[in-house]
Amino acid sequence: MKTLDLLQLRRSSKKFGTKAPNKAQLDIIFKAALRVPDHGHLKPYQFFVIEQEQLVTFRDYLNAAAEEFDLGEDGSKKAKKISSQAPMIIAVVAKVTKDLPKVPAWEQIVTAGCATYAIQLAANTLGFETCWITNKWVNGTALRQALHCQDTDKIVALLMIGSPEEEGEITLASQTEDISGFVHYLK
Repeated sequence: MKTLDLLQLRRSSKKFGTKAPNKAQLDIIFKAALRVPDHGHLKPYQFFVIEQEQLVTFRDYLNAAAEEFDLGEDGSKKAKKISSQAPMIIAVVAKVTKDLPKVPAWEQIVTAGCATYAIQLAANTLGFETCWITNKWVNGTALRQALHCQDTDKIVALLMIGSPEEEGEITLASQTEDISGFVHYLK
């Protein structure tokens, strides 16, 4: 797939098949993530791969968040759905170093977000579907502890990833976007 086609047609999907990226594919995906803009060369992110039996433990962390944030029965149902929807989840943590004079915390978080997007694009190029989720789940105490988060760290993404629901080559939705409301020219 051509790069500009991918950038213009990329979309999220929550319809996953059963295959997750293998080790060689993950190496490619993470190498792409390491090439994002990174002021100060801090590499202010960590990636956690969650798959197979780890998804059951992951569900426990989401259930704990549902309880912690009083999300009720709907939260528990959603936790079960999220943890079983895709064959792999990649958690992306912004490892924020405070009080750096030239690289503010917000910029480090943006870098981690860019790394997440690079993971999505690389995965899409390899034929996988992706969906980036956050919500209150990323603030759950149990999940933050499991991902070794310090007080300043932010979980910026829980990235679901897997083969398309219908096996075969990925088909990106054709979109005709009206960019007029988003693009402005400084005068």
